[in-house]
Amino acid sequence: MADREEYAPGPVGGAQIRKDGEKWTLILVRELRHPPEKVWQALTEPEHLREWAPFDADQSLGTAGATVKLTNVGAPALNVSETTVTRADAPKALEYKWGGFDMRWELEALDGGTRLTLWTNIGHRFIAMGAAGWHICFDVLDHWLKGTPIGRIVGPDAVKFGGWQRLNAEYAKQFRIETPNWPPQAPQKS
Repeated sequence: MADREEYAPGPVGGAQIRKDGEKWTLILVRELRHPPEKVWQALTEPEHLREWAPFDADQSLGTAGATVKLTNVGAPALNVSETTVTRADAPKALEYKWGGFDMRWELEALDGGTRLTLWTNIGHRFIAMGAAGWHICFDVLDHWLKGTPIGRIVGPDAVKFGGWQRLNAEYAKQFRIETPNWPPQAPQKS
């Protein structure tokens, strides 16, 4: 495993938000130097998801119609949601819900690599936090695909990570939104 202590997330970028009525969508784009077939496996196979994603899957997400249990990793309480894969067009498009939120992944071949795009709906107050978390997940994914894994950084581990704080603030500024005071500060003793 590569040295996790040396990892620092890069600058914000490749992110935008859209509003449709009361529904907010976070769109993240990352160019990876790995072919779509390899990225597809990382998005769909449980043993690959365990290396980088903020959830574990009890079976492959690679088949339309499959019912899969997704378990949040690092959450304060166990949270398991059942989803049905609504689209699995390997190695181009994948759609399902995670915890009630739409997840749409698109993979586009790009000069021997892949342009990976994630669309996910998320509460407006949490968009910058979600962007920061997925930014780190994408970095971890890229390291893992290159053969230099740094280990999954999700949930409270991500929030405690100094790079997450910077990303959260920068995405909030980019999206022109105020973020909740996160993590919450303990009450001060007088």
